[in-house]
Amino acid sequence: MTTAIAKAHAQAVCWRSYLTLCKPKVVLLITFTALVGALLSVAGNPPWFALSGAMIGIAMASAAGAAMNHWADRKIDGIMLRTRNRPLPRSELAPPSVLVFALSLTATSMAVLVATTNTLTALLTFISIIGYAVIYTMYLKHATPYNIVWGGVAGATPPILGWTAITGEIHTEALLLFLIIFIWTPPHFWSLAIKRRDEYARAGVPMLPVTHGVAFTKLQIMLYTVMLFLISMIPFIIEMSGLIYLAGALSLGIGFAWHACKLYCHDDDRHAGKTFGYSIFYLSMLFAFLLADHYARIVIRLWF
Repeated sequence: MTTAIAKAHAQAVCWRSYLTLCKPKVVLLITFTALVGALLSVAGNPPWFALSGAMIGIAMASAAGAAMNHWADRKIDGIMLRTRNRPLPRSELAPPSVLVFALSLTATSMAVLVATTNTLTALLTFISIIGYAVIYTMYLKHATPYNIVWGGVAGATPPILGWTAITGEIHTEALLLFLIIFIWTPPHFWSLAIKRRDEYARAGVPMLPVTHGVAFTKLQIMLYTVMLFLISMIPFIIEMSGLIYLAGALSLGIGFAWHACKLYCHDDDRHAGKTFGYSIFYLSMLFAFLLADHYARIVIRLWF
């Protein structure tokens, strides 16, 4: 009986470890932004088969990229306090097993996307995985303090992937959604980097607060937050969205600016964690407002 219990416990630990590799919270946000891109691409109901396949394929691809990131960063993760309890530093999983898992997820996600959506979506998704797991994680992260700026290209693609999954084309509106996430990424990640700068320094990762100092990084966060606020107005300006989105974007943007300003004005990093947390809330709610506005406008057109 004891052996059976121990075996069941080991299996449970292994299952949870593989789930941890996938970074479920990150995948959820990525999939949500892809879903918004897909739903905004049509004036009515989307083709549900393509939509379901796209969300499954994009989620699996995101999980594959996350697992590849765990595999590539296993040595750094063992040094940093924030990541030392991940499955590989704790020796819960072997590196070859994680690599096989990541590659299998990648292949499966490509098969799902080709079968349910279109070749363009599958190709762009594959490029995004390479961009994040290989170009960013294995090269840019160690090569430049502006790693997250260029690495953010891969992280900003989900709305485009959702859009192309439904339409088979890349439209201006999809590129605008991409731009919003691209500009959002640096202030989001640099807030965390300020809080964890000592860990990045020990791990030898040239994050901006390590190479250029905290004050300079705070200034960059302020500048990017202002750019994000301005760019977030464009969907309303080009009549992609209406007043519901405008109200949401204004209130969220003012909130982000307040957090960035408070972070900048403090000499220490006491507000960095709160700024990082708000940035996640900001992006989630901004895309929620996009979606709410989209369907409100559809209802208004149908009834009036």
